[in-house]
Amino acid sequence: MLTVTSVNVNGLRAAAKKGFVEWLAGTSAEVICLQEVRAEPQQLPEEVRSPEGWHALHAPAAAKGRAGVSLYSRREPESTRIGFGSAEFDGSGRYAEIDLPGVTVASLYLPSGEVGTERQDEKIRFMDEFLPYLEQLKKRAAADGREVLVCGDWNIAHQEADLKNWRANRKSSGFLPEERAWLTRVFEETGADYVDVVRAQHPDGEGPYSWWSYRGRAFDNDTGWRIDYHVATRGLAARAVKAYVEKAASHEERWSDHAPVTVTYDLG
Repeated sequence: MLTVTSVNVNGLRAAAKKGFVEWLAGTSAEVICLQEVRAEPQQLPEEVRSPEGWHALHAPAAAKGRAGVSLYSRREPESTRIGFGSAEFDGSGRYAEIDLPGVTVASLYLPSGEVGTERQDEKIRFMDEFLPYLEQLKKRAAADGREVLVCGDWNIAHQEADLKNWRANRKSSGFLPEERAWLTRVFEETGADYVDVVRAQHPDGEGPYSWWSYRGRAFDNDTGWRIDYHVATRGLAARAVKAYVEKAASHEERWSDHAPVTVTYDLG
């Protein structure tokens, strides 16, 4: 079995003080993908920079205090990579990979965007570069007999079932028609043809959501978005046996505005 968890920590230094360290000590995951770390490795407490029993890969952003992704693996990776060959984005702390036996696992933090601003333009540029890379990654992995799993905060709700207030957000970044169409290409285009593993495990009904605004009572009312994905090649997706969101029991027990998304794969 291979259990993988992905979570946007909304600042790892802050999360470490609010419960992340305790969560890490209790998790049964073999691989953890973090997004929005927002710190250089030397700025992190030792217990999250190099936690005992884990091999850590950190990919901070060149812009201080922004973005940043990390991966923890109980098994030492065969190889690691930071970035996906982009002149613009490889130093932005948005993508890193590790190779484990038979599978490449990546942590992705896709830009969030904001309609009518440069942030949205940046998001579109990232998407335009990243889809061809996903296609190349799949082909390269297939040639090596490997599967691929790209976990992270994709910052797009794909379908109406992926956010509670979809009608009010039809013109909002994260649910724009062009963003949703791009994600459809990830899942359905011949060159990509990846699987949304959590949706495949939960085909009916809304959610399960993984992000709730800190404003109002969004968390208590489960007024959330499903923007954190496990995106896998079909061979690996078919081996998923359990997928769930580790939603905190109460608002006070949250250590991020996102919740960990965990999937167990049967690789036997």
